Amino acid sequence: MSLPFSTLPSTARVSPTPFKASIPKDKLSELKQLIEVSKLAPRTYENSQADRRYGVTTDWLVTMREQWLTSYQWYYHISQIWKTSEDRINSFPQFTTNIEGIDIHFVALFSEKKDAVPILLLHGWPGSFLEFLPMLQLFRDEYTPTTLPYHLIVPSLPGYTFSSGPPLDRNFEITDVTRIMDQLMKDVGFESGYVAQGGDIGSRVARNLAVDHDSCKAVHLNVCFMRRPDGMSDVNLNALEKRGIQRMADFMSTGAAYAMEHGTRPSTIGHVLSTSPVALLTWIGEKFLEWVDDALSPEAILESVTLYWLTETFPRAIYAYRLNYPPPPIPASNDPRWYIKKPFGFSSFPMELAPVPRSWVETTGNLKYWEQHQKGGHFAALEQPQALKADVTRFVEQEWPGIVGGN
Repeated sequence: MSLPFSTLPSTARVSPTPFKASIPKDKLSELKQLIEVSKLAPRTYENSQADRRYGVTTDWLVTMREQWLTSYQWYYHISQIWKTSEDRINSFPQFTTNIEGIDIHFVALFSEKKDAVPILLLHGWPGSFLEFLPMLQLFRDEYTPTTLPYHLIVPSLPGYTFSSGPPLDRNFEITDVTRIMDQLMKDVGFESGYVAQGGDIGSRVARNLAVDHDSCKAVHLNVCFMRRPDGMSDVNLNALEKRGIQRMADFMSTGAAYAMEHGTRPSTIGHVLSTSPVALLTWIGEKFLEWVDDALSPEAILESVTLYWLTETFPRAIYAYRLNYPPPPIPASNDPRWYIKKPFGFSSFPMELAPVPRSWVETTGNLKYWEQHQKGGHFAALEQPQALKADVTRFVEQEWPGIVGGN
């Protein structure tokens, strides 16, 4: 029996394969063994600093490792907590479809309304489709398949979780991801138009979709990585905007080393973090600690890291960082080539990595909608699902009638 919200529109070109997350018992057993035998570093001055100025602390890692082993309740090689995660994931309609030889996994809530607006929701690193499940739950609680005003499509980008990785015999970049995401939306029935929303790497994919692909009619972002536009100063900025610029400067000074490693030595770090789940927890856990406003629960962090480990996501997913090394002369958001001419919406969260002022963002596209939030960080869909849902739907309600009328 099919799940509610799983009926594709009649305009779909393909019949994607229904999918259920199901991790083999031997993988779960291996994970438990590797957590148990993982060696931790000796205590040092650096890993004893409670403010995490030098990275995650030994105390945090010891606690998380213990929780990974105990609260996951390993009985007969089956993790009951992971089973709960699988059940939650599988409560949403999921599919796979092959595009250019890559199996693309996606979660979706399809509407039965003829005029429902298709919205593509794009994650980044170290995120996954899990980020958007709280938002999808809000939509599912509010609507039925016959009343939902939107089609909501949440793909796993190539290399992430249940999508297969990029090809082994050629280079693969953001433009390739963008093309595949556009093809996905066309294949499931939305060649006539859709809206793209993205954060982190997903923001770059969404920007590219708006600029290079006609079917993408509008775009909403919650991050804009850029430098100060030429000719602009801080004179007219308010206190919140100045704090945002300082946060970006601090991130570039002390928080961006991971990105340089991803971009310059992806093979090396990919091998390193594939040897130990505790090493992966350390690397990714730091981001879930530092890039948020209010702290995420240990359970949420462990769920994401567990999914990354069980699907061997990390080494397959960091290819996008190579675009930034050596650094391009102009960041994409500052480059006139990537100016968004279509309707453009933006949600600003104060603890984003680069919470840049509205006046900066306005130079990167045809900004039609702006919302400045007082809470929230880099993982907006996970941290503030209600706020992001409200922003995206207001933007769509504001702009889509004009888009449809203009076709």
